[in-house]
Amino acid sequence: MLTVATWNLNSINARLPVLLKWLADASPDVVLLQELKCQSDGFPEEQLKASGYRAEVVGQKSYNGVAILSRLPVEVSQRHLPGDDGDEQARYLEAVVAGGRVRIASLYLPNGNPAPGDKFDYKLAWMERLRLHSKDLLALQEPIVLGGDYNICPSDADVYNPALFKDDALCRPDSRGKFREILHQGWIDALGLTPSGGEKGSHYTYFDYQARAWEMRNGLRIDHFLLSPRAADALVSTSIDQRPRAWDRPSDHVPALCTLDI
Repeated sequence: MLTVATWNLNSINARLPVLLKWLADASPDVVLLQELKCQSDGFPEEQLKASGYRAEVVGQKSYNGVAILSRLPVEVSQRHLPGDDGDEQARYLEAVVAGGRVRIASLYLPNGNPAPGDKFDYKLAWMERLRLHSKDLLALQEPIVLGGDYNICPSDADVYNPALFKDDALCRPDSRGKFREILHQGWIDALGLTPSGGEKGSHYTYFDYQARAWEMRNGLRIDHFLLSPRAADALVSTSIDQRPRAWDRPSDHVPALCTLDI
């Protein structure tokens, strides 16, 4: 079995105690991190190594940044999303793990607000690059996991107040349309397989720091796992662990996990 987690930490150094506590408790094999907000040489590699995780990092000063933590051997295949050599934002890291048995990417898709505008145009262009690269990845016919903060609510069921967010870049029809284009290539939205029933907000992965969003369970599902057909065939379970949102100095995102029979 292979358990993969994804978590937007909203600053690795500010959330390091929370991350280390969670790793000791949950013990996933691979962790995809986003929004590190540090350069690669400022990443707390030694502390994570002491917890049993090697790290591959693509950092950026004060903004963005992605990483892959793994208990297993890692071989990086991409440190940048193909399609724009001039894009310096640290938003994509891809590697093969478990002796090459599975390919995994940690991605941090642009937020895109305010929309319309230059930031929204960049979001859509980045998603088009992801669409083209994900198509090439599917041609490999491998087990592949594309995990991370997509900054997309795929449907109104993934946002606590659809009317409030109808013009937000996370929910605009063109954002959702690009996400569907990627899915229609053959990717499976693993967290979306479970109906959003049960306790209010249990399927959300993000709770804002403002307006008592966590206490009111007013959240969004914007962190996702997209699985290739071979990875989807091996899917055993998915879950969202909201406990860290109630800890001291938490991220506004919570970790999500998927387990594959690999």
